[in-house]
Amino acid sequence: MNTLFATTSRGFEELLKTELTELGAISCKVVQGGVHFNGDDETLYRALLWSRLASRILLPIASGKIYSDLDLYSLVTAQNWTAFFDEKSRFLVDFNGTNREIRHSQFGAMRVKDGIVDHFERQGKARPDVDKQDPDIRIHAYLHREDLILSLDLSGEALHMRGYREDTGKAPLRETLAAAIVLRSGWKKGTPLVDPMCGSGTLLIEAAQMEAKIAPQLHRLRWGFDFWKGHNQIAWEKVKTEAIQLAEQTVVEIQPHFYGYDVDSYVIQKAKRNAKNAGVAHLIQFKPLDVAALDNPVNTLGTVICNPPYGERLGSTPELVALYSVLGYRLKNRFMGWNVSIFSSDSALLDCLRLRSHRQFKAKNGPLDCVQKNYHISDKLKANDNKNEELPESAVEIATSPQVAIDFANRLQKNIKKIEKWATQQGLDAYRLYDADLPEYNLAVDRYADHIVIQEYAAPKNIDENKARQRLLDAVNATLSVTGIKTDKLILKVRQKQKGTNQYEKLANKGDYFYVNEYGAKLWVNLTDYLDTGLFLDHRLTRKMLGEMAANKDFLNLFAYTGSATVHAALGGAKSTTTVDMSNTYLNWVEQNLLLNDITGKQHKLIQADCLQWLAECTEQFDLIFVDPPTFSNSKRMKDNWDVQRDHIDLMTSLKKILRSDGVIVFSNNKRGFKMNLDSLTELKLSAVEISHKTIPLDFERNKQIHNCWLIRHQ
Repeated sequence: MNTLFATTSRGFEELLKTELTELGAISCKVVQGGVHFNGDDETLYRALLWSRLASRILLPIASGKIYSDLDLYSLVTAQNWTAFFDEKSRFLVDFNGTNREIRHSQFGAMRVKDGIVDHFERQGKARPDVDKQDPDIRIHAYLHREDLILSLDLSGEALHMRGYREDTGKAPLRETLAAAIVLRSGWKKGTPLVDPMCGSGTLLIEAAQMEAKIAPQLHRLRWGFDFWKGHNQIAWEKVKTEAIQLAEQTVVEIQPHFYGYDVDSYVIQKAKRNAKNAGVAHLIQFKPLDVAALDNPVNTLGTVICNPPYGERLGSTPELVALYSVLGYRLKNRFMGWNVSIFSSDSALLDCLRLRSHRQFKAKNGPLDCVQKNYHISDKLKANDNKNEELPESAVEIATSPQVAIDFANRLQKNIKKIEKWATQQGLDAYRLYDADLPEYNLAVDRYADHIVIQEYAAPKNIDENKARQRLLDAVNATLSVTGIKTDKLILKVRQKQKGTNQYEKLANKGDYFYVNEYGAKLWVNLTDYLDTGLFLDHRLTRKMLGEMAANKDFLNLFAYTGSATVHAALGGAKSTTTVDMSNTYLNWVEQNLLLNDITGKQHKLIQADCLQWLAECTEQFDLIFVDPPTFSNSKRMKDNWDVQRDHIDLMTSLKKILRSDGVIVFSNNKRGFKMNLDSLTELKLSAVEISHKTIPLDFERNKQIHNCWLIRHQ
């Protein structure tokens, strides 16, 4: 009879105890991180071959108190290592834990290694070699305070390494964790199992192997017991032969009822290869599908299981709110009567499902604290009598749900019909579709080519936060349905009143850039890394006008941001362009915009500087100046703070000095209620004509105060 210990992730100990008992283990005792158990040789090999939850199966050799490194060395050398393996076997020591004397696990591993090889020498044997890459024998040492346990690791490589995964998507689940999620999901063998965001297919593969009675380690070629002198080859061959026969007998009896979907078709191909390697490819139907198009593949009841992306995988991006919201909507409207089990590290995202869980489990996914919540979808869908025939065909389904914003959907569809036709005629890829048209839905919806950006304006303080959040989620659902875009093409941002340079702070580091077309210009945008996208859509007509004015002119773009105005001026035939901004990030962006449009040459200068300080020192002259300063700035890199209302006359005083006699300043800003100080301009012998109404495009016509724009000349 062998005394053994199976390690597992914390929280899975009771599950593992049940599993080991079913495999024939006796005297099972749960401790933190594993289960002590007894079993004969066949039980030992059955645990190794069949356990879906154990990380390793250990054979304890010795234990003792460790108060110094000498105690550790003495305990190790006292063991009869030659009874476990011979000197020709290469070995490795895995040391876990520290105490006041053994402060580093590497030092502990070295002392155990020293004790083992010295024991062999004392027995007149050669010193066995250490092999960190491909050892024949693994020694496991666990130190907790003063207590040390030495064990022989009979697993070899960790048991979560099943061998069927050639390749995975981002942030794959360990196979042992996936098996635990399946076991806790409430799924019953013989019933359908659907994973709407399956990634590399691990959850479905683990479940399919359970139903097909395929031992998870059936195809493992190397074991930790291969060079163990206590290995019972007869018992091992019996256990393995039984497993092979059971798999061959069962797998042909099962009808396929596993369904895996993912928006990434490349990942789906990986999942298919993994399923083939695992021997269950014929049981699982994989296909690329966005969660917004998720539908029930069968007529019988079953279980939806899912490990959706969360912060650690994609970065804590707001668009995950949209993803979870849409998933919850599709589940409630397509899987009535089904059980659902979702695993995530973010409880706030799980709240976006708007489902009430009846059971939940805590677990670790690497360093992340995660939770698995189980739900039951009601088989009664409340009908909404407020169906509206104006909804587009793609959005008709959302009218049946009281959660979804019917009025918002109708308004968005109406705007799309009007604006997208106009945008196509104008040669525009980026434009606004909705801008707080309805007071209940205080947000903006912008299209950037095949992407949609939803920007939520901060709700007034008198609006309940939960109600505002709910309206946002409803609007997200409606936008996805009306526009028909995939969830991974929707970006959600929360807009708040910005102070100083907050609008330029980095939100993420994805580096997802693509370009859009605007009146013949190509302009790079980034929808995820910054609060702004690199292109102010409301200034589109101003940029077009600058291009038309710039022929044979020396052009200055001050407070240039990403230089879209410079691109238009250069394409319009400017003799030279000078682009000034304090941010090196944005000047790099300007450079890439110029290169994208084949604009090169020394006549196009990029200058990183405090714009006001540079202006005070500038000795050049310009024919056309575009200045679009921030409303307010207190950047540490600026000499003084800036307020456009207070300081615009000082700015004009400096600009006048570098403006040629027949030159023009195009002055724009976004301060609501801005008042041009015409009297002070007159004193400067400058004249100003407001052209704001001519520079607000069709998609911003509802908001006449989105910006103001002036032409300023010498009198």
